[in-house]
Amino acid sequence: MNNEFHIDFLSREEQHSDFDWANINVGDKRVGKARCKIGRNRLVIYSINVFPEFEGNGYGKRFVEEGKKHFDIIVADRVRFTAIGFWEKMGFKKSADGNWIYSKY
Repeated sequence: MNNEFHIDFLSREEQHSDFDWANINVGDKRVGKARCKIGRNRLVIYSINVFPEFEGNGYGKRFVEEGKKHFDIIVADRVRFTAIGFWEKMGFKKSADGNWIYSKY
């Protein structure tokens, strides 16, 4: 069985949506999805949803780590109070507008 972690980004145009979507996969199984917007060097994350049967395996963390490899700036938009600890552990800082931001610079 293939257990390779990978992300498939689906563009707004492909989905006829206001958002880009990311399928979070392990092998041939989709374990979650993320709603986001992709810019040239920037990723805005609106939500990360790991399906209940796959929670607790670090897939949300791995999604963010992969994002850090490909984008200079990542914005976590309107973070819920209960998720602040996750974003802090991932190296994000609270911005003046209430979002949480990671920047390579």
